[in-house]
Amino acid sequence: MKSIFSLILLMSTQLFSQNTAEKMEPLKLAVIGLTHTHVHWILGREDIGDIEIVGIVEPNRDLAKRYAGQHGYSMELVYDSMEELIKNTNPEAVAAFGSIYEHLEVVEFFAPRGIHVMVEKPLAVSLEQARKMEKIAKEHEIHLLTNYETTWYPTNHKAKRMLEEAKIGELRKVIVRDGHKGPRKLGINEEFLEWLLDPKQNGAGALMDFGCYGANLMTWLQHGKKPQRVTAVTQQLQKENNPKVDDEAIIILEYENSNALIQASWNWPIGRKDMEIYGLEGVIYADNRNDLRIRIAEGYDSFEQQEFELEERPYPYNDSFSFLAAVIRNEVAVGEFDLSSLDNNMVVMEILQAAMESARTGKTVEIK
Repeated sequence: MKSIFSLILLMSTQLFSQNTAEKMEPLKLAVIGLTHTHVHWILGREDIGDIEIVGIVEPNRDLAKRYAGQHGYSMELVYDSMEELIKNTNPEAVAAFGSIYEHLEVVEFFAPRGIHVMVEKPLAVSLEQARKMEKIAKEHEIHLLTNYETTWYPTNHKAKRMLEEAKIGELRKVIVRDGHKGPRKLGINEEFLEWLLDPKQNGAGALMDFGCYGANLMTWLQHGKKPQRVTAVTQQLQKENNPKVDDEAIIILEYENSNALIQASWNWPIGRKDMEIYGLEGVIYADNRNDLRIRIAEGYDSFEQQEFELEERPYPYNDSFSFLAAVIRNEVAVGEFDLSSLDNNMVVMEILQAAMESARTGKTVEIK
C-alpha cells in the first residue's frame, strides 16, 4: 500500500500536469494507421488537454469503425490516405501506427510539409531506410522521434542516475530482457499480425520487435557510444505460430570496457521489460516500470539491498504524446542521445542491422 506521502506526491504531480497542459495550446496531431495496437495509447488516452486528434488515416474502414466504437471518436475524422488528410486538415505533427516498413513513407510525405513525426519503435526496418529518414528529417528541420514504452519508466531513469553517481562503481555488464509469450498466444488482432509476422513489413521477428529496447537503452547508458562488435543468435521456437520470422533472439554487444546481453523473445511465459546493470561494486535491478532494487556487494556472495517503489515521472516526461507536444512547443528539448532522439535511434538501427547479419551468417559483426 502506498504511503500518505506517496499519494500526496502523486496527486500533486497529476495537478501539475493538468495545469501545465492547460497553459499550452493543444498540439494538432494526426494518427497515421491503426494496425499497430500501440495506437490504443493515444485513442484511449486521458484528455489532458495537450493533444487534439485532428485526423486519422486508415483505409481499413472495418478496423476504423471497430476502434471508433471502442474509443468514441467520430468516423468523420477518418481518411483513406495521407493526401486526403492533408486536403482536409492541417496537423502540426503525426504519430505513425502502421507497419515499421511504412515509417519511411510517412516521413517522406510529411517532412517536406514541415510536419513533425513520431514513430513507434523501432525507427525503421533497416539501416538503409533509417538513413533515408534521417536525411529527409534533417533537410526539412523536423523532429523525428521514436517512442518506446520503456522511455517513460521511472526505474530506468533512476538506474541511470545511480550509475552516473557511481553507486555501483564502474559499468561492466548490462542485461536487458524484453518480450512476452508471443503475438498469436496473446490473441493479437489479425490486422496487427498481418505485418508483425512479415519479415518485410517488420524487418524481423522478436529480434526487431524487442531487441530494439535493449539497443536503445544501452546506447543511452553509453551516451551514444557504439559497440565494437555485435553477435546474435536467433531461433524459431514456435514455428507453427511464426513461420516466417524469428521468435527468439540473443544479442551480445561488446564495448571497450563492458558488454551487454539483450534477450528479446516471444517465448517468455510472462510479459517482461526489465534491466540489470552491473558495476564493479554492485548491481541495479530495474524490475519493471516502478520497482527498483540496488545491491551492494559484501564479501563473496553477501550484499546489502535497498528497494524502491517509484512514482511516475513528472509531466511531460511521463508520456510520449505530452513529450512530443512539449518538444514542438519548445517547452523542452530533446537531449543528445536521449531515448527518443534520432541520433540514439540511428545507433539502434546499426546494432539491429549488425545483429540480423550476425544471426544470418553465424559470425560476429564489427561496427566501425
